[in-house]
Amino acid sequence: MRDAFSNLGHDAYSCDLLERDHERHLCADVVEAIKSQSWDMLILHPPCTALAVSGNRWYGTGMPRNNERLSSIDWTMDLWYLALESSQRVALENPVGVLPVKPSQYIQPWQFGHGETKKTGLWLHGLPLLEPTNVVEGREQRVWRMPPSSERQRLRSQTYIGIADAMAAQWGGL
Repeated sequence: MRDAFSNLGHDAYSCDLLERDHERHLCADVVEAIKSQSWDMLILHPPCTALAVSGNRWYGTGMPRNNERLSSIDWTMDLWYLALESSQRVALENPVGVLPVKPSQYIQPWQFGHGETKKTGLWLHGLPLLEPTNVVEGREQRVWRMPPSSERQRLRSQTYIGIADAMAAQWGGL
């Protein structure tokens, strides 16, 4: 996402608790980063492990990790409201899940040049709906069928380049 906006000349940064070898990466708590200055736009990618409906067998009502889901919902909603106070343009991206506020729209990678399915919700404030840029054939469920591995969580959470490019092109000039 950062690179898609930077490639169009925007002063874009990523933020994560994990170190990244990039001069435009903030290794910080996202809440503290948002509070640190004013932002023209915020695009949020909160952790989805406990929020996604695909985790209902572990995090659903009555399941052993349900308290983690409830905490994750509270944290994500607090992040959303903080972002709304901090910027006139905010997007939050997360898969089909359990957040109490419905997304503004759902998108799929195959609408942006990738022949895969991964239904993703976008919660938007001050931003228009994202328009498909390159609808392609193919509906492979690569992400859903990914086998267990040490890299699985990182690979499943990556933003597709076509989606990032569409956001940068459609929202970058606002």
